[in-house]
Amino acid sequence: MSQTLTAGDESPQKPRNSQAQQGSSVPIRADSPEALLAIVPHLLGFMPEASLVVIGTEPPCGGVKVTLRYDLPDPSGAGIAADIAAHAIGVLGSQEITAMVAVAYGPEALADLVAAAVRDAGREAGIDLQEFLRVEGGRYWSYFCGEEECCPAAGLPIDPHLHTQASAMAAVEEKVLPDRAAVAARVAPLGGIAAESMRQATRRAERHVTQLLAKARKSGRLGAVRHLIASEGLATVSAMITTYRAGGRYTADYQLARMTVALRDLRVRDDAWARMDPAHRDSHRRLWIDVTRHAQPGYVAAPAALLGFVAWQCGDGALANVALDRALADDPRYSMALLLRQVITAGAPPSLARLPMTPEEVAASYDDAEGSYDGAEGEDGAGHDHEMDSGVHDLDSDDEL
Repeated sequence: MSQTLTAGDESPQKPRNSQAQQGSSVPIRADSPEALLAIVPHLLGFMPEASLVVIGTEPPCGGVKVTLRYDLPDPSGAGIAADIAAHAIGVLGSQEITAMVAVAYGPEALADLVAAAVRDAGREAGIDLQEFLRVEGGRYWSYFCGEEECCPAAGLPIDPHLHTQASAMAAVEEKVLPDRAAVAARVAPLGGIAAESMRQATRRAERHVTQLLAKARKSGRLGAVRHLIASEGLATVSAMITTYRAGGRYTADYQLARMTVALRDLRVRDDAWARMDPAHRDSHRRLWIDVTRHAQPGYVAAPAALLGFVAWQCGDGALANVALDRALADDPRYSMALLLRQVITAGAPPSLARLPMTPEEVAASYDDAEGSYDGAEGEDGAGHDHEMDSGVHDLDSDDEL
């Protein structure tokens, strides 16, 4: 079962492009079957297939409060249908939402049990299910209407482009992608010559750190070199964030490789996390997409987890989930990614994607920790491994790889 939170806890939903930062917004309402089918792809960012979409709405106008997407279970079963319904109703109930609409994308044999489960769970929880549609083959049916005149057995044709809300949302939002696979492709690793070039650049960045460590062992000044390595990483992160906020981007492999290696230091990763001001969320999303795509195996978890956080800030639940998929594929125990996956799956709205600490607080927490650091160091062919005590700082307790 997968769930994607794609709308915030405010209505109207903030558009996903830079116009949102300038105060532009589009009222989003699911107040008719046509409106509902028109807005779902824009809420998700892609055209759903084999999916259940549950939208919490605000009476009396049907304003969208939260959108959840689940894989439509195949094969269908009463147990899994009840689990999906319980999760969806639990999320809506936790946000005190009292009305909802839903759409199942797929054949009747797969949708019927889920539709019944959502209806029953909503009734028990006192959440009014105002509409439930099923979409298949370019046509739709309503579980609420059996009148042949208005809801024929053959279904009704879908033409969402004719609805005014679809046109308004298309004018201010990013392009709707054809499917969820296209969302995953946005953060897919490089291939071919580009991947080989990035691999070589990453080895160069690793050697730089290894050489500093070798000098430290000879001089006996390990603490000073550790501080130098962290300082270089912090400067790299700060410069990259500044560049992307100004509309630029990094294209040199070695620049990107240094970033991925630097992020293995939790002090650097946590500093980057603390700088993810939502006022610049679109620039940050672009930044972490670039870094995640270029990151080599063993270096993906940190930038992908940061991308997951920023995508959540943007209300881009689909991107958040595919980013976390990449982070956990790289390191199944990466606690920042596990935490974000838990929070997003629980239906926490983007308004809760707050910065856990300021950069100054991060620096202070690590400075305080250095006095109790036992001085142990390790090399795994990928640079220095800073193992911080889990109680030292509040951001995360990941051990570096």
